[in-house]
Amino acid sequence: MVEEKHGGMFGMGEPNTAYSKYFIGQSYLKPLTKPGSSVVSIANVTFEPGCRNNWHIHHAKSGGGQILICVEGEGWYQEEGKEAQSLKPGDVVVIPANVKHWHGAKKDNWFSHLAVEVPGEETSNEWCEPVTDEEYNKL
Repeated sequence: MVEEKHGGMFGMGEPNTAYSKYFIGQSYLKPLTKPGSSVVSIANVTFEPGCRNNWHIHHAKSGGGQILICVEGEGWYQEEGKEAQSLKPGDVVVIPANVKHWHGAKKDNWFSHLAVEVPGEETSNEWCEPVTDEEYNKL
């Protein structure tokens, strides 16, 4: 039996245990930049089918936010108060600072994206409530 590989050209990385309390389902993290080596942090995040992160906000006094670059599979991105957006490889999502949102895999698909943390002034991340099964299953 051949083991199926995920994560696209960057690879899947290790189970994302440090942030598992902010996810429903299993995610994997592969840092692509060494923490502290650059003002820009980039990691490949891989979600098993049905996995998604909680609603969250990337706060910043100025600058900041996040950019998602989709590299494998199919997923979802949603900002609070807006319809969910379907994602596939090659899609890019620019998330301004201070916008509540979530992202993750579709029900029957693995999904990987590069997460680029945009430099800013007085940046922080606020984790909020989970995306409920009721919300997610409507997609």
